[in-house]
Amino acid sequence: MVIDGYRGIIMKLTSYTSAYEEEVIKLYSRVFSKSEGRSEGKAAGKLSADLLSTTKENDLCGFVALENEKVVGCILCSRLTFEQPHNDSPNAFMLSPVAVDKKSQGKGIGQQLIDFGINKLKQDGVELLVTYGDPYYYIKVGFNPVSTQIITPPYKLSMAEGWLAQSLSDRSVESMAGTIVCVPAFNNEAFW
Repeated sequence: MVIDGYRGIIMKLTSYTSAYEEEVIKLYSRVFSKSEGRSEGKAAGKLSADLLSTTKENDLCGFVALENEKVVGCILCSRLTFEQPHNDSPNAFMLSPVAVDKKSQGKGIGQQLIDFGINKLKQDGVELLVTYGDPYYYIKVGFNPVSTQIITPPYKLSMAEGWLAQSLSDRSVESMAGTIVCVPAFNNEAFW
């Protein structure tokens, strides 16, 4: 998808492929280093590398924003399963992490990339999308706070107000309740 972005900049939104792997890892490291410090940048780079290398293909999807064929934004989405699955368990994913290059921030690229990803996930039959981050930001793209009693995260959250979800189907979030299990790359209390 090609969009005419901020100040006439042409941006291409597309699905992640392994051809973007090195650029994506560097993007996460750079963005988080500048906003959170060097150690967080290193951790974000390692997390993205782990997600891309250890997650089964059908349990991970990503979307990138390209400007002049260079990756300036990326979102990664990984499968969530339910600790006690049942016939009615939703097809669920977690949107995390998200990164937009510092010089490209404030142009709506992140929101457009998330909207693009959400539409692709819906087309692929994903019913529930969860994220953990800044509620002010994610509310703009359709997420709403959700109680940890409704959807129980894999670990105790350090910032409960950042636990958000949205239904991508006609079912309510509450009807898709349960304790979730994340992909191995997120099995670390430090991320929660």
